Amino acid sequence: MTWTPEELTLISSSEEIVLTVAQGRRVLRRGQKVWVVREGDDLYVRALGGPASGWYQNARTRRKGSIRAGGLRRNVAFAAADPGARARIDAAYRSKYGHYAAAIIETVTGRQAASTTLRLVPCSPQSPTCSATTARDASGRGSRAGALTGQIPSGRWQALFDRPRRQGENA
Repeated sequence: MTWTPEELTLISSSEEIVLTVAQGRRVLRRGQKVWVVREGDDLYVRALGGPASGWYQNARTRRKGSIRAGGLRRNVAFAAADPGARARIDAAYRSKYGHYAAAIIETVTGRQAASTTLRLVPCSPQSPTCSATTARDASGRGSRAGALTGQIPSGRWQALFDRPRRQGENA
């Protein structure tokens, strides 16, 4: 599945997005506001806190979540960015957020933050790449340490995103 041109424009023109990382089967981590940039037909996010950032660690482990931007809500898989794209992604951050002080821009283009670059891959619950699958380690037990396949489950987890919102509740 790919982003539509409209989605790319809407998301990349947003100053920030709300990123939610899946936590287990039913519980979702509170949404985190993050900066997002577009490079070509891909969208990227980085953790300002570097690799120790909680949402980043969960995204690397769980590999699934959702984003909200400009009224759009979309399930996503988190994929590692191509290391060769760092200079282009840095340039995209400088171009989009250049109105901030240089010290702030450095927090998102520095080595620590750049090492946390994740590509957002759009998913639908019906997609084979977004179905619930847990990888097994050599002992046959499920593994949490980065062994998840990046697939998004349907069912109860998906229902949390599809339910109607109450008045006053953030979308």
